[in-house]
Amino acid sequence: MALIKSVRGFTPQTGKNCFLADNATIIGDVVMGDGCSIWFNAVLRGDVNAIRIGNHVNIQDGSVLHTLYRKSVVEIGDYVSVGHNVTIHGAKADDYALIGMGATLLDYAEIGEGAIVAAGALVLSKTKIPPYTLWAGVPAKFVKNVEPEQTNEMNRKIAHNYALYAGWYTVE
Repeated sequence: MALIKSVRGFTPQTGKNCFLADNATIIGDVVMGDGCSIWFNAVLRGDVNAIRIGNHVNIQDGSVLHTLYRKSVVEIGDYVSVGHNVTIHGAKADDYALIGMGATLLDYAEIGEGAIVAAGALVLSKTKIPPYTLWAGVPAKFVKNVEPEQTNEMNRKIAHNYALYAGWYTVE
């Protein structure tokens, strides 16, 4: 069973049909929508400020979401995929964004709708990534524009795949 811990008067809230891996950790002021999956060793630390997660979001293995005390918050839109070992610290990712494995998003960074952050990229504080663009590198830089239809379809498919995978763990 996932570690779900209240802190400072805040208790994490999950929507309907969410999967929380046995060793996922969800603490404090965390609110997530329906159909989300939080995978093994993921940590959502809403102890110092708010974490808000939309519907059909997957936070993959080893990822960490955290904020600055009383300053930054984490906001994740619908159908966002957060790859393995991602760090999101006080940043925002709009609907259908894809955050590649091992990427880091720093405080006040904003990832636009349908944007893709490549694996291993470092998105510096206050960077605003426009919708439907691909960014890569350390620090992350613009690579190219991406087609909205392709990105939305791809991320919707990833979200549905992760819902399928989560279902495997609920069968007894």
